Amino acid sequence: MTAPDPDGLLAEQLLRLTRRVHRIQKRHLEHRDLGITPAQSRLLRTLAHYGSPPRMADLAERLEVVPRAVTTLVDGLEAAGKVRRVPDPANRRVIRIELTDDGRAALRELRGARRSAAEEILAPLTDEQRAVLGGLLDTLIDGPGTGTGEGRRTA
Repeated sequence: MTAPDPDGLLAEQLLRLTRRVHRIQKRHLEHRDLGITPAQSRLLRTLAHYGSPPRMADLAERLEVVPRAVTTLVDGLEAAGKVRRVPDPANRRVIRIELTDDGRAALRELRGARRSAAEEILAPLTDEQRAVLGGLLDTLIDGPGTGTGEGRRTA
């Protein structure tokens, strides 16, 4: 008989939690009736982190996807009025992507949906357990020496 593999169990738990988080976030998005897919939501959040409108190639690199995938996402968001393509002032052959007012409003709704999903997922935990979990997640995300919560992500 083989001994239990604790790392294998942890890996399975992480995968199950990830799937649960995605399901709950998707449900919260659907309840807000934004008509935005999780992938489009990720693109909007990424777009909001730029100081000026990025190129499609910049978005593809940041999202770690092929440029064609970004084109498809931008097409859908542009049709919904959430983003627009604008020419680069320095090189008219380059197209940049910027948020519209509707896109910014959608981002606010998306943040609310993510917050509601997080509250649902974290509800069983005490404040102390949440603090410990936050430190552990920081360490897993950023590497050793970062589990203090100082680098906490909010995107």
